[in-house]
Amino acid sequence: MQHQRPAAWLPYEKNPVDWGQMARRGVYALPALMLPVFVLVGLRFGFATPTEISTFAVVYSIVVSSVIYRDMTWERITRSLVFAGAASGVVLLLIMGSSCAGWIMTLEQIPERFIEWAQGSIHSQVGVLALMNLLMLFAGMFIDLPAAILLLGPLFVPLANAYHIDLIQLGVMMVVNLAIGLYSPPVGTTLFIGSMLAKASIGQTVKELLPFYGVGLIVLGMMTYIPAMTLRF
Repeated sequence: MQHQRPAAWLPYEKNPVDWGQMARRGVYALPALMLPVFVLVGLRFGFATPTEISTFAVVYSIVVSSVIYRDMTWERITRSLVFAGAASGVVLLLIMGSSCAGWIMTLEQIPERFIEWAQGSIHSQVGVLALMNLLMLFAGMFIDLPAAILLLGPLFVPLANAYHIDLIQLGVMMVVNLAIGLYSPPVGTTLFIGSMLAKASIGQTVKELLPFYGVGLIVLGMMTYIPAMTLRF
């Protein structure tokens, strides 16, 4: 029986590759492709703050689009401003909600009570690390990253010193935990932004993110219980 190719076979170009044309297109696209390079290099080597880098990216994009590609129009500028305003509004609403959640947790002294209970009930470093991770994961689901660091950092440092946990390891654990919280429901900032950009529901986005949650938790476990990964590498 003759094998039939599936109907949904991916299309492909039968003509030979024109390397000259590819080189010309690469040179033409080079100014646009350099933008993420500038952003990553600037952030990696500390040439500017994230706010300054974002401002540079906007100005660079406008200059390249207007001078080199000459496809900038007032309609595109207006549409971009409206979209940026809507995206910023979503982020501000999430920050407002997370700030309220942080204020309630502080008012009810939830972190302090948890720390007191941990010091009186748990006597092993392994158990304390697990509970610290659970609390940071829970806080990261409701509180924005800067607020969570300001809220939990002063509480976890004395606890880490009491159980002989290196503060560098604690800092890495906190960053990884709260980074997972950024794309975790119900108040994950990047989760909402990604869903809005993809024009998908939160449920659909979370369903596609399930493998990444698993990888994130595995990395968190390695950073927590293998100190060499944070202290030597």
